[in-house]
Amino acid sequence: MTADRNTDDKPLFGRPWIFIRGVPAMKFLPPEGPLEVAFAGRSNVGKSSLINALVGHKGLARTSNTPGRTQELNYFVPDGYSGQAGDLPPMALVDMPGYGYAQAPKEHVDAWTKLVFDYLRGRATLKRVYVLIDSRHGLKKNDEEVLDLLDKAAVSYQVVLTKTDKIKEPAVPKLVSETLEKIRKRPAAYPEVLSTSSEKGNGLDELRAAICLTVGHSA
Repeated sequence: MTADRNTDDKPLFGRPWIFIRGVPAMKFLPPEGPLEVAFAGRSNVGKSSLINALVGHKGLARTSNTPGRTQELNYFVPDGYSGQAGDLPPMALVDMPGYGYAQAPKEHVDAWTKLVFDYLRGRATLKRVYVLIDSRHGLKKNDEEVLDLLDKAAVSYQVVLTKTDKIKEPAVPKLVSETLEKIRKRPAAYPEVLSTSSEKGNGLDELRAAICLTVGHSA
């Protein structure tokens, strides 16, 4: 047996994480097994940086200042599992391609936008989507369109504000309240908005706890 059977006793975010697969099209998705939580958001909202901060591995998810860099569904799992039946990781994190970036070639934008939406609609093991919103800009029209899609598909999602270190600290609770009010009547929205800063580490413990509660595992 290649996996350490004590792995399940270790905190989910207290172990190494590894990249297992980039998925450019639905046919390349890994077999449905462990529960998945996905991170969605507009291009350059900070998805990769937040994943790296969550797992304590700066180079795990590729980050870039160039919007539209992530063009695949990138899968990450805790290390130490064989991948065989009965020895699957407790969950997978999925870094999704950013949406709302219009400067790339249209055929590229269309291809990875379709991938995102097809994944959201059709993945049975997808437990929750964390929709990241840049705290400097708040909810935009294309964010609302994604929330509409998630509501229609009955996919549970939670809004997470990013880059809160870039705005004045007193503005954060106000923005949380305003965002919560905007999503209050949405049927698939989790009724709590989290605020985070990957750079400062703010809110990461709360997000880790939310994820672990979602998948039924210790943090």
